[in-house]
Amino acid sequence: MEGIYTELQKLGFSQYECKAYVGLLKNSPVTGYEVSKRTGVPRSMIYEVLGKLLDKGAIYVVPSEPVKYSPIPAKDLIQRLRKSFAETFDVLEQQLPSIESERETDVIWHIRSHEHVIEEMLNVIHSAKNELWLSVWEKQVPQIKNAIDQRVKDGIHIFSILFGAPDIQLGTTFHHNYMPPDVVKERMGGQLTVAARDGEEVLIANFTEKSFAWAVKTKDPALVLVATEYIRHDIMIEEITAEFGSDKLDALWRTNIHLSHVVKGNRFK
Repeated sequence: MEGIYTELQKLGFSQYECKAYVGLLKNSPVTGYEVSKRTGVPRSMIYEVLGKLLDKGAIYVVPSEPVKYSPIPAKDLIQRLRKSFAETFDVLEQQLPSIESERETDVIWHIRSHEHVIEEMLNVIHSAKNELWLSVWEKQVPQIKNAIDQRVKDGIHIFSILFGAPDIQLGTTFHHNYMPPDVVKERMGGQLTVAARDGEEVLIANFTEKSFAWAVKTKDPALVLVATEYIRHDIMIEEITAEFGSDKLDALWRTNIHLSHVVKGNRFK
């Protein structure tokens, strides 16, 4: 039942309104007193709650003595809410862009939480017009794979460097094998993830196990260029290593104190 309450609250119902409406679905018609008794909505608030449900068109008043209440059938309520929200989106889609001021290209948006970061990453993926550059980790794959596959079908050129998931393809994929992922993760304090599109926009994110995920998103041309070149560089290093051998590269940086600092972010003592 909590799941139903949660979804109804997303549509503008309060917790008490959810309980009253669902209670009426189970038993009706009943008086306000009975709704309160069956659902746990406080008696002092039940008529205010029922009034709001009447305003929403979610219930009916049944003429009787005393007055009783009955719910609009669930299918009818869902259809009415769907139509109402669709009309609202239509109005906003027409009117909001007309008052939106032109954004500065160097604005940097800060994003917090895993859910919102993934949402913004998908937005970058869906917005790509010609090409998309990705640096992602295995844990992000299930959340973006379908979107990537669709963009490939759309004809978007996608190049990705992927940490882990050796059997997965995200467009034209190069798997990061020349250095243990844990070394990279330790240096960066998490799983640094990049999605850049068309030389116009980039999202740079970090997914960590110890705290919330964060990201920045921008159309600043300097940051877009740096992020895209970062991915290009990783792809080229991966291919060079595959050609000449990972053992040689590994030995190179592990035996050189300066390169060790470059790779790991700390000097040997």
